[in-house]
Amino acid sequence: ESIAASIRNFEEAVRSSPYDYRSWIELGRSYEQAERLDEAERAFKHAVDLAPEYTFPQWQIGNFYLRRDRVDEAFAYLTKATEKSFVYREQVFALAWDYFDQDPARVEQVAADTPETRVTLAVFYSVRGAAADALRVWNSTPEDVRARHVPILKNMTQRLYEKRHFREALELARQAGIDPEASFESISNPGFEKFFGDSASTIFGWHVNRSDSKLEILPDPNVHSEGQRGLKLNFKGYNRPDLLNVSQLVAIQPGGRYRLTFMVRVENLRTGGEPVIDVVDAKNNVLLARSMRFPLGSREWESINVEFAVPDDCDGIHIRTSRESCGDICPINGIVWLDAFKLERI
Repeated sequence: ESIAASIRNFEEAVRSSPYDYRSWIELGRSYEQAERLDEAERAFKHAVDLAPEYTFPQWQIGNFYLRRDRVDEAFAYLTKATEKSFVYREQVFALAWDYFDQDPARVEQVAADTPETRVTLAVFYSVRGAAADALRVWNSTPEDVRARHVPILKNMTQRLYEKRHFREALELARQAGIDPEASFESISNPGFEKFFGDSASTIFGWHVNRSDSKLEILPDPNVHSEGQRGLKLNFKGYNRPDLLNVSQLVAIQPGGRYRLTFMVRVENLRTGGEPVIDVVDAKNNVLLARSMRFPLGSREWESINVEFAVPDDCDGIHIRTSRESCGDICPINGIVWLDAFKLERI
């Protein structure tokens, strides 16, 4: 009931301040509410003419045209709104994503062709789980611009990892310097030759949980099957029913078949629930394969093979230590060494 009064007040405002683009925008909004659409369009256009380099008028007239189903005109203005404003850039992308049924090609048509816009678009895709598009757009950004946005890259990497897009996360982790030596379909640091420290500093490297005082895990320069070091697991009455203390995430090809090979040595190993190596679908947390049980007693280095098939919707696996079930109270004593991990497609 106050639309008519609103229009009169804004008409008076633009007469008093004819060069204030904000008043012209509000007048256009009032005209639109009153269904005086031709006058609304003229008011919005005049606001753009008064402040052609400002984002807000472009955003307002673009939305006006979109409400009128004048799509081409709408996104011509909305594209200009993406040039300079990070906030409006994301809003335009979200608007186009929903309007065009999540079609990346149409979204990219409304993105201004600037490096900073492409960075924002890559982030936008990563938030929505469009991993391949996030990686593609990021890689199309000039290298010097990417170098200025390493914190953004690290956030994108973590986001894609959490959304379980492991192949794309691997590529971004390499670029971000999180895991610069990690490779597709390959074990990182397979012989434990290089230092591995805080598990929080890596995604595709070895993760080692040393929280139990009854299990000591450390590189051993004195015992190794090849190279200069092996990994030593010294059990001192370790009594937990699981053994998820050493693991690595590997990006792989969905639907592929693989063989995992590694070396094991034991000394005075005693338990009713022997250690094993599990291969787990990292997307669905489903066991794909389990190695043979590690031998008890004392044995020199032995090679163990595990073959497995990867589901069509899985592009990452966890390779991790585990143990056979032997009840809630079933201690392990003795020493296990691991070395020379290798993954190959078959």
